[in-house]
Amino acid sequence: MAKATKKQALGRGLSALLKDPDKDNSSVNQKNSDAIIGNIVELAINTIEINPFQPRTNFNEESLRELASSIKELGVIQPITVRHLDENKFQLVSGERRFRASKLIGLTTIPAYVRIANDQESLEMALVENIQRQDLDPIEIALSYQRLIDEIQLTQEQMSERVGKKRSTIANYLRLLKLDPIIQTGMRDGFISMGHGRAIINIEDQSTQLDIYEKIITDKLSVRATEQLVKSVQNPTKTTTTTKEELPKYIRKGVKEFSEYFGHKISVKVSRNGKGQITIPFHSEEDFNRIKKLVQRAK
Repeated sequence: MAKATKKQALGRGLSALLKDPDKDNSSVNQKNSDAIIGNIVELAINTIEINPFQPRTNFNEESLRELASSIKELGVIQPITVRHLDENKFQLVSGERRFRASKLIGLTTIPAYVRIANDQESLEMALVENIQRQDLDPIEIALSYQRLIDEIQLTQEQMSERVGKKRSTIANYLRLLKLDPIIQTGMRDGFISMGHGRAIINIEDQSTQLDIYEKIITDKLSVRATEQLVKSVQNPTKTTTTTKEELPKYIRKGVKEFSEYFGHKISVKVSRNGKGQITIPFHSEEDFNRIKKLVQRAK
């Protein structure tokens, strides 16, 4: 019988274990508010406000629903962290996903570790906690590092100690912020990886960055292929010479005929296994329709 009772308490989560039968923890006695600092207590959710310093802007709805379902079944296993602002007012420091998921299923209270922190400390804790998460995109991490530099005035060496990352790793993330904003958005949305971004960043001109980004998306280039493309952009003369030498004679002759037929310089790429790609450029809708008719006529 004792085992069943213990299992049931664990099933209700940490909130059940925190309750003292002789004391109702669902609301904090404000006369003794100092006593709650440094302790885990059960707080009314409506007394907690969102952290304005929260660096995380994306909360996956499906992931939140899954967490909410887990909380409904097992309770909030790990308390959120809040800072005490006023008589009956608290501000979230970390654990916003748990907080949002709890509200989603209609919980009125949540276990929270209460501490005192000023704005700077609150920002730093929120940033460091988010950086250590596994599901952040590279740009979110980079922005968090940048905020630690700008607002907390930490050096890369100090950040390395705080977040347990190598200084070179931090530098690589920060370099991503030099990418064109469109490319940064593409990385956040998962169209390209951090590896793609690190390759593109070697190109300073943002217009050229965008051209490469579009080619990555269109041709579904791997990181390695992107690195090679970037090298070819940085050394165009060397690459062009090599390509011409590698093209078989029958292709060089065919390219000339294609170019004359379509009225444009046709480009051909051939891999070592003999497979290739023909690219026909066009300059306008009218030009595209003209080429289309030529193709149809050739049938």
